[in-house]
Amino acid sequence: MNHEIIIESELDGGTGPWEALLQRVIPAALEAEGVCVPCEVDVLLTDDRGIHEINLEQRGVDRPTDVLSFPMFEFTPGIPPKAETAEKDPDTGLLPLGDMVLSVERAAAQGEEYGHGAEREMAYLAVHSILHLLGYDHMDDGPQRARMRGREEAILNALGITRG
Repeated sequence: MNHEIIIESELDGGTGPWEALLQRVIPAALEAEGVCVPCEVDVLLTDDRGIHEINLEQRGVDRPTDVLSFPMFEFTPGIPPKAETAEKDPDTGLLPLGDMVLSVERAAAQGEEYGHGAEREMAYLAVHSILHLLGYDHMDDGPQRARMRGREEAILNALGITRG
């Protein structure tokens, strides 16, 4: 599938080593979820200050976080968009799934804290965000959260990106 993953960076080092990882992980997550419509996903790499500003501006939450997801459409978890009903951009022919913002600074700190490293944490956050763009949620402590966590781990394990 020819998805377009657009990665921009506010960091001094640019997209650095993260671009190749994200270009592998994001399409794999879409494929694992059965997305057969060519999609566009916009990714912004930033630091804690940058994500804090976006979190405050967009959500009214006055603190940094690790990842933010801004879906363009509402989907039902586990039911991928269909080619015949997808609202594709007429200029590109792609379904604009939405935006993700990743704090590289927070991913590195959490990767160290959890003992599995920054690369695994960045991959996890990207998969987590894709699932949000596809309608998954984890705001409860029940079945929705468990389903989302299960999908995250299944996708990462299929990629060979495991915990430690």
